Amino acid sequence: MKNALITASTKGMGRAIAIAFAHEGVNLAICARNENDLAAFKAELLAVNPGIKVFTAATDVSVKAQVLQFAQSAEEQLGAISIIVNNAGIYEPTSILDDTDDAFEKSINTNVGAAYHLYRYFGKKMIAAKEGHLFNICSVAALNPIAAAGTYSVTKFALLGLTKVMRLEMQEYGVKVTAIIPGSTLTSSWDGVKVEKDSMVLPEDIASAIINIYHISPGANVDEIIIKPAGGQI
Repeated sequence: MKNALITASTKGMGRAIAIAFAHEGVNLAICARNENDLAAFKAELLAVNPGIKVFTAATDVSVKAQVLQFAQSAEEQLGAISIIVNNAGIYEPTSILDDTDDAFEKSINTNVGAAYHLYRYFGKKMIAAKEGHLFNICSVAALNPIAAAGTYSVTKFALLGLTKVMRLEMQEYGVKVTAIIPGSTLTSSWDGVKVEKDSMVLPEDIASAIINIYHISPGANVDEIIIKPAGGQI
C-alpha cells in the first residue's frame, strides 16, 4: 500500500485530493493548522475507506521546523512516502506596494518554502527507492502574473521554477514531478465573492487530474497540466 503526504488538506483542493487518494486505497499523511478540522476530516476519510491509515498533524507550513516534524512523523507512522502533493498556499489580493511588511516572507515560506523543504527531506529517499511522484500545485499566475496579487504571482513563479528544477534532478532516477497549474478554482480564496460554481474549475477536477496522472504508465510523465475555466478566467 502506497503512502501519500498532502499539505493543507482539510479544505479546497487539498481536501478533494485526499478524498480521491483515499478511494484509491492510499494511506494518507495530512496537515492543516486546525486540530479539530483534522480530526473531523480523518474520520471522514476513514469512512470513505476503512482500510487505509490516516496520520494527521497540526502544522503551520510557513515554519520550516514544523514542516520537517510533519515529514518525519508521517514517515514514522506510515513508512516510506512515495507521493507528495504540495498544496499549501496563501493568496493575498494586494499589489506588492500595498503589501504588509511581513507579506513577502509569509508568502514565500508558505507557497515555496514548504515544497522546498519537503523535497529536500524526501528527495534522496525517493532516489534510493527509484520511485515516487511529487505534485506541486502552482497557478496560472505563474504564467500570467496578476498585478492585483503581486506577491502571490511572484511566489507561484518561484514554485513553478522549483518544480522544473526538481524534475531535472529526479528524472534519471525514475521519480516523477508534475506541476499542476489551475486557473480560477472554487476554493476558500473566493470566500465573500459572488461567483457561479459552473463557471469555475472545481477542486474535484484538480483531484481527478492528479489521480489520472498518477496512474499513467511508468515510462511517461506529465510535466505540466493547465486546467482553466472553460469560459476563461474569472
